[in-house]
Amino acid sequence: MKTSTVTAFCPGHLSGYFRRVKGESTAGTGSIGAGIVISEGVTATVTPADSISISVRRQEKSGNLTGFSCTSPPLEYVLQNLGITASVSTLCRLPIGAGFGLSAAALLATLTAVNQSHDLDLTPHDIAALAHDAEVVHRTGLGDVAACQAGGRVVRSGPGIDAAITRFFDLTEPLYAVSFGPISTPSVLGSREQMERVAAAFPLSPPRNAEDFFRISRRFAENSGLLTPEAGTVIRRCAERGVPASMTMLGNGVFAYGHKAQEILSAYGDVYAFTVAGNGARIVGVRP
Repeated sequence: MKTSTVTAFCPGHLSGYFRRVKGESTAGTGSIGAGIVISEGVTATVTPADSISISVRRQEKSGNLTGFSCTSPPLEYVLQNLGITASVSTLCRLPIGAGFGLSAAALLATLTAVNQSHDLDLTPHDIAALAHDAEVVHRTGLGDVAACQAGGRVVRSGPGIDAAITRFFDLTEPLYAVSFGPISTPSVLGSREQMERVAAAFPLSPPRNAEDFFRISRRFAENSGLLTPEAGTVIRRCAERGVPASMTMLGNGVFAYGHKAQEILSAYGDVYAFTVAGNGARIVGVRP
């Protein structure tokens, strides 16, 4: 076993719309839908240790670091399944639990770092499979891991990490987001009634282009029953100014596209800026 400390990064994912697909196993369970893999995400630092310890932190807009949690059931689950003991510290800048796919990003970043720090020889596919299993078991996500295997604006036509995924790199301007707080992903994904409304709102055909993606995503948010009053107000304001926007899934917030979006969103709170990610999880640092 290596004794090095390894740091990895994985981008997050904005889900525009989705529909749950239940399979016979966690590998075949997931979602279909479309979203955007974003340049902001989670950095995970892993050091071999005698026991498992987890530190989840967030860097606020002011630059201050805040401790969000000292536990993470999905991360503990994958480490225990691998028989690995390690000290894991994750860090992000985006709000946690607010629809930015940070649970999937944390899993993929951590497993990518663990793979090198503990010399496991896992393939990227192995890592994604472990992360997807943890997400489904803990109801923290359905399609984020599949999307975050690489970058781009994505359309997922089947559940799980092996399904067909089409990636587009047609969003050349920045993306901006504002968050009003988290929405409990497990409670939504575990609600039969809510999942039925989500399924009924799912579009009949995938988006033809980037503009169509935002149009379909907004309609899905409205028809699925997931749209919050706060997000609805901001999305309508963006529409008045001709700015493509929709709700962060699953979180009480809005993401919008283009330079004009920043000015509109700034009236409603702290604005987070990012671009479309070009790739998935990767090692960003190793030290003895």
